[in-house]
Amino acid sequence: MTPSGLRFRAMATEPEARAPAAEIRKATTQDRPEVAAMLARAFDDDPVWSWLFPWDDRRPHILEAFFEVAIRMFLRHDEVELYGGGLGAALWAPPGKWRVGPLDMMRSMPRLLPVMRSRVVRGIQVMTHVEKHHPHEPHEYLAVLGTDPAHQGKGIGSALLRSTLERCDREEMPAYLESSSEGSKRLYERHGFEVTRELPLPPNGPPVWLMWREPGTS
Repeated sequence: MTPSGLRFRAMATEPEARAPAAEIRKATTQDRPEVAAMLARAFDDDPVWSWLFPWDDRRPHILEAFFEVAIRMFLRHDEVELYGGGLGAALWAPPGKWRVGPLDMMRSMPRLLPVMRSRVVRGIQVMTHVEKHHPHEPHEYLAVLGTDPAHQGKGIGSALLRSTLERCDREEMPAYLESSSEGSKRLYERHGFEVTRELPLPPNGPPVWLMWREPGTS
């Protein structure tokens, strides 16, 4: 999570459709409920989230709560981008700002505990495991990328990626993420990311792929 544990992003595989970049804008606090609901739909069948929260009826509520907290936290970096008013979203953290501190975790608990219940413990366990492998070199960190399921396959995820990766190229800044599905991994590979490690999640969970991109490799 991000606030209490995982920081995974998943998207269905997209063809090389070209969604217009003009539809991208920075998110505001007013966007948070709508975007959280969209991301909950986007991640509902993600392998990692389905493993963590195997209840089909409860998972949408858990995910919506999680993304509400995550968006609030990432808005302070002014690097949350939306496509078309909420058809897709990307949550980035600038260099040195990716780590979630104990105070952020504490502040997230009142929103997350009622829906996550005992799974908070596993979420923190997974977060700690993944953070051990997070690179410390300066980089832009893609925490979440998602597209509304009804609009996947239209190039929205690619447009959101290009928006920040083009800036990374200009500033000669690497980028990093953890991919939680084969489909999203292929999308990121098309944009210059390379897998540095396949990391199984404890205990007996699915893998995430740690991915790094050098500037100018799209």
